[in-house]
Amino acid sequence: MKVKTRERILSTSLGLFNEIGEPNVTTLLISDEMDISPGNLYYHFRSKSDIVGELFGQYKADMDDLLAIPPDVDVGLDQLGFFLHLLFETLERYRFLYHDLVNILTRYPDLKASFRKILKRKEKGFRILCDSLSRQHHMSLDQPSLDALCEQLTLTVCYWESFDSLKELGNRNGMDPARGVYQVFYLLMPHLTVSAAGELRLLAEDYLR
Repeated sequence: MKVKTRERILSTSLGLFNEIGEPNVTTLLISDEMDISPGNLYYHFRSKSDIVGELFGQYKADMDDLLAIPPDVDVGLDQLGFFLHLLFETLERYRFLYHDLVNILTRYPDLKASFRKILKRKEKGFRILCDSLSRQHHMSLDQPSLDALCEQLTLTVCYWESFDSLKELGNRNGMDPARGVYQVFYLLMPHLTVSAAGELRLLAEDYLR
């Protein structure tokens, strides 16, 4: 099936944003990469900001689907790993947002409110998951400790992309979702029962094989 030009523009832009950074990409570069005229690109998107907004909308939709966690769900430790892997894969797919987060939110202020909402939903999602572990007697935390843990988990998820890139000497394409899952597992382990921590440790080791 032939891919529509609008979808090709979004796909090409996302690839360039991820590879060399959104601030370094122009509409002329995008059109050159696609071998189309600038006028053809402008027919679909009036400016680069429209492209960024559309890609952010796709990211938001993906995150909304992923973070729609029922508050009464019982999540097994293996399911937790699957959820985290999908979460880090989504962040990796739109990694340009996190590499240049402060820069992008400064130049595209209309995205700030939506990004804050996503941030809050991530933290709420971790609270739901921790509550599930508590109901299953895998974890027992007082409220201040739970608050601190959920904030730490959210922080790790949000800034893992930048940290992993720096660790790989600035390689923007070196982000490995499995390493992110591994780190989150080890943040959770000290707060779990001995048996649950042991199970999670085995799952963590599988992620780095």
